[in-house]
Amino acid sequence: MNALKMREDSIANALQAAENAKKEIAELHITNEKIIAEAKKERDKIISEGSELKESILNKAKGQAASEATKLIEDARSSIKSEKEAALKEIKEHSVNLSITIAEKLLREKLVSNEEQKDLIDRLLRETRMN
Repeated sequence: MNALKMREDSIANALQAAENAKKEIAELHITNEKIIAEAKKERDKIISEGSELKESILNKAKGQAASEATKLIEDARSSIKSEKEAALKEIKEHSVNLSITIAEKLLREKLVSNEEQKDLIDRLLRETRMN
């Protein structure tokens, strides 16, 4: 009978050990699910922060590009304006020199005598005094 009692105790202990193992497995499963849920939350947070950072970087880069483009356009306009003014000045100077050369040649051909030159000078002086 002693052997039977030992056998019953052994079976009861084995059943209790199995029940304890089952409880531990259930607790581990719950713990694993909590860990997985936390990891998913952390992953979602990291993805969200990454997206926000990406948008921030893109917006900053777009702003810088627009600013640089505006500066380049302003510099180009300024350069074009300066070059245009220089070209116009050169054209005016060339035009004045050309006019003076033409006038000089015409006067030399037209005013052959000293008397004609004197009459022209007197007339120009009178006109200048009137103005």
